[in-house]
Amino acid sequence: MKKEKYNVCVVGVGAVGEEMLRVLYQRKFPIGELKVLARRERDIVIDGRKYSVKEISPQAFESIDIALFAGTEGEKGAAVTYAKEAIARGAIVIDNGADFRMDPNVPLVVPEINPEDIKWHRGLIANPNCSTIQMVVALNPIHKIAKIKRVIVSSYQAASGAGRGPVEELKEQTKAILDGKDVGTPKNLPKRIGFNIFPHIGKFEALDYTSEEWKMAKETHKIMHDDKIAITATAVRVPIVNVHCESIYVQTEPHIAVEEIKRILRKAPGIILIDEPDPNAPDSDPTRRLYPMPIDADGKDEVFVGRIRQDPFVKNAFNLWVVADNLRKGAATNAVQIAECVISGS
Repeated sequence: MKKEKYNVCVVGVGAVGEEMLRVLYQRKFPIGELKVLARRERDIVIDGRKYSVKEISPQAFESIDIALFAGTEGEKGAAVTYAKEAIARGAIVIDNGADFRMDPNVPLVVPEINPEDIKWHRGLIANPNCSTIQMVVALNPIHKIAKIKRVIVSSYQAASGAGRGPVEELKEQTKAILDGKDVGTPKNLPKRIGFNIFPHIGKFEALDYTSEEWKMAKETHKIMHDDKIAITATAVRVPIVNVHCESIYVQTEPHIAVEEIKRILRKAPGIILIDEPDPNAPDSDPTRRLYPMPIDADGKDEVFVGRIRQDPFVKNAFNLWVVADNLRKGAATNAVQIAECVISGS
């Protein structure tokens, strides 16, 4: 698919859909015609740019080269209904929803890791889960040097990972609590999110792990082409608007020194290493104690890594702290990067 310009369609204008439109513009994707589709027509404004949203239909995909479906966390996306319609009309579908990720006939892609999988697509490419993406970007460069055999991860996931409604609920609950008012019954999340955290993202499934936790294991196996890595996840919702954080414990088959891990990650694509704890720094100088935080990653496309520590009791094990913008690298940016790989032929 070699052209000077490509006709692009974004399906959905929730938090991820809006971010897709923003990322397409910021990364200067070579767009000919741009369509924005949703369940109902309306005009929206993003960063001062007006977009005319049209009602989705099979015919709307005529002449489209690339269709970006902005599925949200844990929900059935529009791709279930319309992906085949788009593909039949010549479009390549890149789906952010969960419906096709584990389909053996659909590549699941993080461009920094497995861009070669794009080449065997049949018109549909899946975008991984947000928490999976940032974890594998950090782990894969290490896995290439020192084979990983065990991962224990706890994810601390922002309200935006569940969509626009939970973000508004977080803001409303926070204001109510600060004003001394009752927050009422949660409408968008299973528990109160204002001034609270809870280990419940997705549906409870086998062995009482949630769907979000299983995604992190199964998707990692597929992306990294290694289903022998033992992965245990705990997914936690935290009361911040945007950016997911992960505490990751890793065991490798051979020993690998912390300095070697840092050297690998400094050179790895898509990663920014921030790891300068400086134990001698005075409390009055926090600029000398550096590690990634949500405020560092918000609005950024990279995965931030820090707090790399050797396990003091297990020679071939260490800890990582990984932070990334879940709406960008965890969703919209990764999808657009896939589209960039498609048009470049890589």
